[in-house]
This record gives sequence, structure tokens and C-alpha cells, in this order.
Amino acid sequence: MNPRKSDKQKNIEGLKAAFMHNRRYALAKDLYTATDYDNYESIALSIRERLIERWILTQQRYHDENCKRVYYLSLEFLTGRLLGNNILNLGLEEESTVAMEELGFDLEDLYDQEVDQALGNGGLGRLAACFLDSMATLGLPATGYGIRYDYGIFKQKIVNGSQVELPDEWLKFGNPWEFERPEFTIKISFYGKTRPRVNREGKPCADWVDTQDVLAMAYDTPVPGFRNGVVNNLRLWSAKSTEDFDLDYFSDGDYIKACRQKIMSENISRVLYPSDKVYKNIELRLQQEYFFTSASIQDIIRRFKMHNRDFKTFPDKVAIQLNDTHPAIAIVELMRILIDIENFDWDEAWEITVNSFGYTNHTIMSEALEMWPIDLLGRLLPRHLEIICEINMRFLRQVAAKYPKDQDKARRMSLIEEDNDKKIRMSHLSIVGSHSVNGVSGLHTELLKTTLFKDFYEFYPEKFNNKTNGITQRRWLMKANPALTALINGAIGDKWAMNLGKLRKLEAFTDDSFFMDSWRSVKKDNKRWLVKYIEDTTGTVVDPGSMFDVQVKRIHEYKRQVLFAFYLIAQYARMKNDPDADIVPRTAIIAGKAAPGYAMAKLIIKFINNVAEVINNDPDVKDRLKVVFLENYCVSLAERIFPASDLSEQISTAGKEASGTGNMKFMLNGALTVGTWDGANIEIAEEVGDDNIFIFGLRTDEVKELRKKGYKPQEFVEKDPVLKEVIRLVQEDVFSQSERGIFQPLIDSLMWNDQYMVFADFKEYLSIQEKVSEAFLDVDRWTKMSIMNTARSGRFSSDRTVSEYAKDIWGIE
Repeated sequence: MNPRKSDKQKNIEGLKAAFMHNRRYALAKDLYTATDYDNYESIALSIRERLIERWILTQQRYHDENCKRVYYLSLEFLTGRLLGNNILNLGLEEESTVAMEELGFDLEDLYDQEVDQALGNGGLGRLAACFLDSMATLGLPATGYGIRYDYGIFKQKIVNGSQVELPDEWLKFGNPWEFERPEFTIKISFYGKTRPRVNREGKPCADWVDTQDVLAMAYDTPVPGFRNGVVNNLRLWSAKSTEDFDLDYFSDGDYIKACRQKIMSENISRVLYPSDKVYKNIELRLQQEYFFTSASIQDIIRRFKMHNRDFKTFPDKVAIQLNDTHPAIAIVELMRILIDIENFDWDEAWEITVNSFGYTNHTIMSEALEMWPIDLLGRLLPRHLEIICEINMRFLRQVAAKYPKDQDKARRMSLIEEDNDKKIRMSHLSIVGSHSVNGVSGLHTELLKTTLFKDFYEFYPEKFNNKTNGITQRRWLMKANPALTALINGAIGDKWAMNLGKLRKLEAFTDDSFFMDSWRSVKKDNKRWLVKYIEDTTGTVVDPGSMFDVQVKRIHEYKRQVLFAFYLIAQYARMKNDPDADIVPRTAIIAGKAAPGYAMAKLIIKFINNVAEVINNDPDVKDRLKVVFLENYCVSLAERIFPASDLSEQISTAGKEASGTGNMKFMLNGALTVGTWDGANIEIAEEVGDDNIFIFGLRTDEVKELRKKGYKPQEFVEKDPVLKEVIRLVQEDVFSQSERGIFQPLIDSLMWNDQYMVFADFKEYLSIQEKVSEAFLDVDRWTKMSIMNTARSGRFSSDRTVSEYAKDIWGIE
């Protein structure tokens, strides 16, 4: 008997037995009472069991070796669904499929029962999830830290074309992947006051007293590497009250007050990103950031102390990475613990702290850089404000010593913004308190050094470095696109799963007619699958033979969904003026969420849906153009969209997109990019060459120069008859006949400001789209370009990114 076949059969029988056992004894269900979700949970628990032993052995090995560990602090982890990914990383796809078939289930149907863990808003949280996968796959001792939100990013419904936000009840049926750890419950303090004192060694410190306390309870989720036996940990914190119940109030009949403390405390981990339109929500956001960073720092110190006594070795055993400024208060928390609890003097504590932290910046947009009102931070975290002020005073002394005659530089570099209401600049704190500051694409890092953080780069040139973002090929190709994975494996083997650069071997097949036919066939099948989803969810029937032209991302003015919509209106106008015009059929697919308080972004969603309604119901258009907005964009929906896409719209204003990772996912799945010279588009262009990408628009320096000269959007409208016609159609309410004037604020914003230069890039965007259509008509050329994009995507693996972090920042092999 073939021993490998025997092992496979054992796995199948084991999974079947585990499924039946878990359904009966873990869920107390049988064939007749089990729901579809119960059956999903039964296989999820069976897979989880296979992770546990590897998990325990991995963590025990880390303890035994007392190795240096990475701690990745992120306010977001957009992990999506875990069943399919965990099965893939364990190498149990075939066995799981067969086991479920033999029990009468379709594994794909069970996958669809899982609720997305939407604990993130977009690229930031998805990047964190990809990094966790890569850290485990590379065997790096790592733990992710974040918040276990009761409600994730909202569930989006489109009602009459507008976004409506509904609660994302992802925990409604529980979470089979997590383990509650009440033994790792940590006290977190807020408010109160400080009392200066001198410790037993005569060093100044303080007591933080009269605080209001909350408990942080740990929930752990195993994170498996790809078929290497390594299982790392994602630890999320949930807020619990120190007093669940006040019996005095209850006895007096005031049942609401009896539970008030519990409700207020647990609000901290209730929802991701409360709207900042209300002051109380701003305070809650700061509470969230301190809550999870304090719990994480205390947990890191607890683990460090298990095997180490000398705190001076802390940076030799601990690397803490801040995923943007949200966890920046962790720098101050470590200083507080070292000075007030561990009795270090300032200089020793500061050296330990700086050498332990690294900071990743994800934006150059100043409005997106966190700043906290000094009175709020002082009231909520009084000891931390004292420490920040001390850090700032000492830092500004260094600045003054280096630039004695430049007081304006000191003002610009200060951790405290003195204009109007004083605020703490968390990005400045992150730079000063870390030994490494990195951007996430080549252009982004250069812009940090030459614009946003120019003063800091001149002061700390050794701190700044670039780490271009990446994605995990396991989820975004192997799991999302199994048919293309099978085709690639048949041609070049499967080594690319661990070394994405191996995909370069596909270049040898760009003239292989059989392989090219197979490549097209895979794409067609993926498009048919998406066609069915579109019809089922929107009622719109689209042509799988049309070009699937896709823009899926967070809705924001700088990402310029409006530019795409204007192009679609221009095409519509062309067809209305000439019903027989020879136009390459396109299906425009758009998806994304707007922040609940971002009125213009929500108006853009309404605008796109109204445009879609008119175009899709006009008989003159026929099947040459369809527009669909897919509601509730999430990881699992993205896994359907990327494999079916022909064209990837990456059209942000040059200099505004830090990197982007959606562009990489499209590229990996063989979609071509139409984009500006921005973010990681630049590096994609460098990899694939000018012949395999469609670049248009102003460059970053040209944007700056045009703005300097005095940008007048109306002049671009007057000079461009196509753009003028688009504006006319919108202003004459062609797309809002029952809601006249609803889009005038959008038009006014563009005509009188156009902050993101939609009008300036419109003409060139139209021109490049004509070249796209021309290329799409040449089937062989398009196929070769598609293969080349996948073949050249090796640079954009998160394995490469994480390896660079480990070598250059964390000091871990």
C-alpha cells in the first residue's frame, strides 16, 4: 500500500470522525437539528484541533529558546474568513473536500457560512493580516496585538443608491477560532491624577492614583504558517468591567445604574472607529488606542520577565512594530512602566524604548495623521501627558543645539502643535520614540523624506527606510483562484507558494498557444462565477465576454472614483450621440465603503449608483456598457472579484496613495493596471515594463507645480468638450431626475476647488482608456500582458516585505 495514500485516507477518516464528534458533543446537534452554520462550525472546530498541537509546540519552542520576538501592534486586523485559509496552510484541501463530500456536504457551501472577521477598514488591516501569514510562514516568532471589537466595520446596504450602515454582528453566532484567556486579564487605568515622588534609588517618578479602571481580557487566535508546522498567535483584547454589577443600586430598584459601569467600560471594545463627529467618540477612540496598547505592553513585559531579569536586554528580546500612529501611545506606556514601576532613570528607560520600537507610516495626508487635544489627553491619561511633555522638552533641546538660529524648525518638529488649541502630534512622537521609520513604497518614502517629515529626515537620516508593501500569495492566488493555481502548478510547479519570484518561469509560456488558451479559459470561468454573483445580488445581467473594468477600494475623494464615473458618463454620452458607435463592451464593477461621517464620499456612492441606474436601463446602450456597485465590500467578496477582473483601476492623484495593495492582488491574478504614477503603481510598472501597464496623468512634481501656479479647474472644463458635456449632463439632472440638484455639491467641489485634480487628468485618462480598449481587442496581446503581470508579481509578496522588516528593523533572522 502506498504510505502517502494511506496517510491521506487517515486524514479523511480523521476529519469525518472529528466533524461528527464536534457536531454532537461540542454543539449538541445531530443530522436533524444542525443548521448550515452548525455544520460549518463542526468542520471549523475539526480544523482548529489540528492547529492546536502545532500551536502549543511552536509557543513552547519560543519559550525554550528565549528567542527575540516580534510584536505587531495594529488597531485593525482584516483577516476575513479563516476556514479555507487554515485548511490551505495545513495542506488539507483535498482531504477536507473528500471528507465533507462523503458526509454529504459541499466544502464551498460550508465556506460561505463563515462570517468575515471585518476588524478593519481597508488596506491597513488587510496588510496586518497578510503580515501575520508571512511571519508564520517564514517561521518568525511573532504575535499580533489588537482589539476584539464586538462590531467590526459596519455592514453596508445600498438603499435607493445611498449607503446605509448596519451593525456588523460578526460575533452573533460566536467565533470558533478564538480561545478566551481569562487568566490573561490586565488592568487598564484612565483619568485620575499623578503624585510626584522619588523612588528608593532616589530617581524621580510618579504615582498615578484615583484612576478609573477597566479590564482587558485576551482572546487568542492561531495563525498557521504555510505547511511548516509553525502556528503563531493573534491576541485581541476585549474590555470588561471591574464591577459587573452594583448591588446597592439594584437593591434600590435602579436596575440601569446597577449595570452602568459595566456598559461604559465595555464600550471601549464595542465598535471599530466610532464617528469623530461627536466629542465623546473622539475620547472613546483615544481610550481604545490606549486600552489595547497598554494591555499589549504589559503582556509583552510579562512574557519578557518569564526568562529575563535584566531590562537592559529588552531590545535584544523584543521588537515592537507600530502599524501607523494608532498604537503610538505604547511608546509612552513603556516609558511609564520603566520609570514608575521598574525604577529606571530617564536616560536608561529612553534608550530601551527607542531601541524597541519601529514605526510604519501609511499616509502623507496631513489630515490623516493623528493629533490629540492636549486637554483631552491630559484628562484621560495625565501621567502620559507629563511624559510626552518631558520627551518633547528633551528633544527640542537637541533640535536647538543643532539648529540654534532656527526657531521655526523647532516649532515644526515639536511633539506639541501650539497653534490654536494645543494638540499632541502622534506621528512626531512615533518618529522620536522609534529607532526605525519606514514608508510603504518607494515614492511614499521619498515624499516622507522630502515633504511631510523633511525636518525629521534631516535630523535622523539613519532612521528612515522603505519597505514596499506586499500581499500573501497563499490567500490571494492559491485560495482565491484555485483554477489559475492549478494551471500555474501544471506549468512550473508549486515552489512559488513559498517564493513568489518563481512565477517568472511563466514568461516562457507567453507564446505557448495551448497555455494561453488555458489562461483565457480560467479567466472566463472566473468571470462567469462573478456574473452569477452580480445577478444574484443586484439583479443586473452582465456579459462575461465584456471587459471587467474594476475599482474596488475605500471610497475617498483622493482615490478618484469620480474620475472613473466621469469616464463612464463620457462613454454613455458617446453612445447616446451615436447609437451605432463601435465601443468595446465593458462592465464597470465598483465596490467600497465610505466612512459614516464622510458626506462627500457617501454622495459619491449615490452618484455612482444613479449613473448605473440610467446607463443600465437605457436601450441605446444595449450590452456595450454596464455599471454595477457591489455592496458590503469585504475580504470574501474581494476573493471573488480579483480572479475575474480584466482591468484594475488605480487612479489616485499622484502623491496621495502611500502604496496600495489592491493593485498587487489584481496583478497577481493577471489583471492589467490602468493607473497614475503613484504608490506601488510605480514599482509595478518597473517590474512589468511600459508595454504591460497603462500609465497616465500628472506626476507628483507636476501636481505640485500646477497647484503652485494656481490651478483653475474651470479652465480645463472649458478646453475639453467631452468633460464639458459630462458636467452638463450631471448639472441638468440626467442622473437625478427625481432628486434634482442632489449632485450639485459634488460639481461645486470640483469646479471651485478640485483638490485631487480630477479635471486636470480627465483628458489623458480618456486617451489611455482608448489604448486599453485597443489592447483588449487583440486577444493574444492582452493574454500575453496578463501572463506577464502574474509572472512579474514576485516583488509584491508580503514574504519579501516581512523578510526586509526582520533583517533591517527587527534584527531577527
